[in-house]
Amino acid sequence: MSDKFVVGYDGSVSARRALEFAVERAKVQGGTIVLAHVLEWSPYSFLTPTELEERHKRRREEMARAEEALASTVVAELKEAGVPVEVVIRYGNTADLLCKIASEVGAVQIVIGREGQSALEARIFGSVAGALVQAAPVPCTIVP
Repeated sequence: MSDKFVVGYDGSVSARRALEFAVERAKVQGGTIVLAHVLEWSPYSFLTPTELEERHKRRREEMARAEEALASTVVAELKEAGVPVEVVIRYGNTADLLCKIASEVGAVQIVIGREGQSALEARIFGSVAGALVQAAPVPCTIVP
């Protein structure tokens, strides 16, 4: 069984750097990249049945768009480079889901990119990196 590296990927420049870092390790170790794309989705909403149905429809459409966008770009690029890749797309809290995905796939490491969030923003809103390093079931690498 090859090592699996979960990469939190949102299409940003920092996520791209994290992916490149993980790909280098996966190539050396004969590992697999698990491209994890998390769409933030708040469960705290009081909706009518009609609004709830519409929300679920939008959610399915958004997931399909994300999967198509990843498959036509990043996944194709990794496959062409000979790097095994899996894609996981979920809704919810990014740090929580990256931890859950890592456990589910038996990952050896989680890799994310760091956004240039100010200290004040991180204190008020929290950061994925901060939450992840406190809760991750495997080692985390935060790529600057």
